[in-house]
Amino acid sequence: MERQSGTHLIESEVVVVGGGYAGLAAALRLHDHAVDFTLVEAADRVGGRVLTEIRPDGVTLDHGGQWVGPTQTHLVELAARFACPTFPTWEKGSHIEVWHNGATVPYTGAAPARGPGIAAYERVTALLDELARTVDTVRPWRTARFAEWDAMTAQSFFHDETVDADARRRLALAVQGLWCAEPDEISFFHVLFYIAAAGGFEPLMETRGCAQDSRFEGGAAAPARAVAGLLGERVRLGERVRAIEYDRQGVSVHTGNGVLRARRAIVALPPQAVRAVDFTPQLPAARDGWLSHSPMGRVAKIHAVYDTPFWRESGLSGVATLYGDEPVGVVFDNSPDDASCGVLVGFVYGDRVDRFTALDEPARRAAALAGLVAVAGPRAGSPRDYTEKLWTQDPYARGGYEAYATPGGWSGHGEHGWREPTGPVHWAGTETASEWNGYIDGAVSSGYRAADEVVAALRAASGGGGR
Repeated sequence: MERQSGTHLIESEVVVVGGGYAGLAAALRLHDHAVDFTLVEAADRVGGRVLTEIRPDGVTLDHGGQWVGPTQTHLVELAARFACPTFPTWEKGSHIEVWHNGATVPYTGAAPARGPGIAAYERVTALLDELARTVDTVRPWRTARFAEWDAMTAQSFFHDETVDADARRRLALAVQGLWCAEPDEISFFHVLFYIAAAGGFEPLMETRGCAQDSRFEGGAAAPARAVAGLLGERVRLGERVRAIEYDRQGVSVHTGNGVLRARRAIVALPPQAVRAVDFTPQLPAARDGWLSHSPMGRVAKIHAVYDTPFWRESGLSGVATLYGDEPVGVVFDNSPDDASCGVLVGFVYGDRVDRFTALDEPARRAAALAGLVAVAGPRAGSPRDYTEKLWTQDPYARGGYEAYATPGGWSGHGEHGWREPTGPVHWAGTETASEWNGYIDGAVSSGYRAADEVVAALRAASGGGGR
């Protein structure tokens, strides 16, 4: 890989915009088809919304997406191709619920067998599964109750289904955890689509055999770095795309360093980052409307590092959900596989992020550690290292971890705005995936799909011979 400076002109068959997992997967597929391409990435690293950091003491931390599950076959196969091993997420011991009144409830699995609001919560989530099974994830607009559900918010559905305040708190935290948004912000159809794309509500929420099953030994960016290493100098870092011109002859991609010309482009950026690019001609109304209905989630991720995973000594798993007003809503044990140190990771979601980011760094640290103390005891208040990632302040992702659809987005703009190519411009990104939408696996599959579209188009233009 190389970082470029100075004005230049590069010509290739395809330009891939974005070096996250979607863009890297697209470039890898083009590489495998012997199609000439150039990939440009604004940041000085690959991975996008997956960000692995090695701290000064050598501890590897994932500030973005980090997990992989066995049904996420595109990511599993990619990791296997590049020999990136995984290890099981730690979940041995008792999980903890911390309620707004200070009460704690120990449990194992996704939720306790008994607890505030649990019966109504389980009834509503079972209904979500039932409705999600009717969703067409490839052509969502063909779903029977498509327009009706897309006119609703998740909150309006929850309030119609239960008056139990604690069940509503559980459902709200589930929405916050999955989409980094509040229930009154997100289209109810999008909730069902997302559940369907994952194969059910439980695969999203559970650990073993589900979305949070395993972690990568070298951090979640390890496969991304391996792909970039294979692609070599065709991956150009530090080149932010400012404008894209397109017509029947092809595309011109303008960066701060020059112009990249190609027959086709694959844009693999988060929706709000796409909106920051100047397109000529302007994007079609359907595509622009889809983007305008696709805000990024709001999330911050904090890590506290300790000499040992001391909570395990007390029979605690380090997994917790917090239903009060504190910033942290969910906690996991993020220690390395060899337990050479202890790491707790906390997630701050939705409206809590707005309050959290308004604090200065010492106040944020104190507030986050207070949540960890409620979960793991007083020793959690004195980590040897503390770090945080405020995704709402990331200049490239512009939020995290994924965009979600607001009411009216799918029904008003989805059919032609979701992922339909715009002339020679093709769209990738986890938000365009039909399987594991919003996850790293969805990003990988979206890159493959977009690259396959491009290969087919190039072959058609050359009379079917291809390369």
